[in-house]
Amino acid sequence: MAGKVWLVGAGPGDPGLFTLKGRSVLEAADVVVYDALVGQGVLGMIPPRAELINVGKRASNHTMPQEQINQVLLEEARKGKQVVRLKGGDPFLFGRGGEELELLVKENIPFEVVPGVTSAVAVPAYNGIPVTHRDYCSSLHIITGHKRQGEPYNIDFQALVRTGGTLVFLMGVSALGDICRGLLEAGMEKDMPAALLARGTTAGQKRIVAAVSTLEAEVKQQGAVTPAIIVVGKVCALEKEFYWYERKPLAGKKILVTRPRELSSQMADKLRRRGAEVLELPAIRTVPICPNPALEDCLERGQTYDWIVFTSPTGVRVFFERLMERYDVRKIAGARFAVIGSGTAKALKEKGFEADLMPDVYDGANLGRTLAKQCRPGERILIPRAALGTRELIRELETVPDLTLEDIPIYETEYETSPLIDEKKEFENGEIDYAVFTSASTVRGFARAVEGLDFSKVKAVCIGAQTRAAAEELGMKTWMSQKATMDSVAERLEELVRMEK
Repeated sequence: MAGKVWLVGAGPGDPGLFTLKGRSVLEAADVVVYDALVGQGVLGMIPPRAELINVGKRASNHTMPQEQINQVLLEEARKGKQVVRLKGGDPFLFGRGGEELELLVKENIPFEVVPGVTSAVAVPAYNGIPVTHRDYCSSLHIITGHKRQGEPYNIDFQALVRTGGTLVFLMGVSALGDICRGLLEAGMEKDMPAALLARGTTAGQKRIVAAVSTLEAEVKQQGAVTPAIIVVGKVCALEKEFYWYERKPLAGKKILVTRPRELSSQMADKLRRRGAEVLELPAIRTVPICPNPALEDCLERGQTYDWIVFTSPTGVRVFFERLMERYDVRKIAGARFAVIGSGTAKALKEKGFEADLMPDVYDGANLGRTLAKQCRPGERILIPRAALGTRELIRELETVPDLTLEDIPIYETEYETSPLIDEKKEFENGEIDYAVFTSASTVRGFARAVEGLDFSKVKAVCIGAQTRAAAEELGMKTWMSQKATMDSVAERLEELVRMEK
């Protein structure tokens, strides 16, 4: 039985510009055939079970010829697989999507096209340049700037100049001089505003604005990086008035956020809203211990516990999953709940329970100290948590006489590495400004993923003293948020960025 191919546009880089349909299709993929121009944020959305095929396709550096890419899509679909061809920008705008469909149509392979946000519109928008404005132009023209080496442009520059519209050249950085000269020779005014916009919608975004007659010289002086687009038209002069990305407090900063794979990252969302480019990578994954006779015995005796203590949202999730497999929530109706912090309290509330106790400072020692003041001798306490839970919590509770403590491991932590993104290289090249760690286990997971890295190159913002201690032990330069909350981490990062200026 034949599979199916989806041509999916990944957009210009910012994962927030990836479409909802694109993400839905990507999550169901068996095979992902991806380009070098796909943003890291979108690459991070690829499900770990999917087979990965890198076909490159960056200017002057093609990992795989187009004809071979077409054949790969056909062969994978013939195996009955759901194949996503993930392409930067939009697959039908100079993306050679039509060429990739020709063979599929010939061989009767089912396919769909998921359009993507094109850099021709999005990148100028992120730089404060509206590609249309009724006071300046009445048309927009998108042109490929790519040409075969040694051959003249097959572009009617005179026709483009006569339109009086905004001109956007994609893939034209290496031919910037030829483009500007072609427009000037076709009669364009020398002082027509023009811009080269590099790495748009990412932390490395750079804007060089000049007249069309001086843009090439200005780019040579300032230096240009790829990918970049060229915009020519009166609307380029509006960037001084309409720029907005740079005004965000974390604009221009690339931040690594580590997390367990199972948890969606509100932290990443908060940082992106503040303008950061977030590289969101799972450093660990949590695996329930199964079978778990000790936990089964505890659940059987659920009503005998005075307190149930949770030290993580994962602990809440795993505990209630096991509980509901055999019982309902009335089994633990007599217990009160203690949680380590607000994130765990939220996870508990989603299960229908309010936390009865939460310390002011979110760590194991303060949780144990606060709970010890509430406990009475003879009470029974259940602590379902990670297999490598710290001793501080237990040490504080042991100060209360005659307590019965049942510290039950219910999940284990495994470390992960990304097959798509070289975190070590990113830090070595200075491309990541800060790393955010929310637990000591994510610090350890990160350390395994970047083995051999000089950790003094890592600027780490940590939640909690234990997390900071784990980072400092490796030699990282560390800061700690004032509170163990995501908002406090974001505020600490804003403070650090202000201090850099």
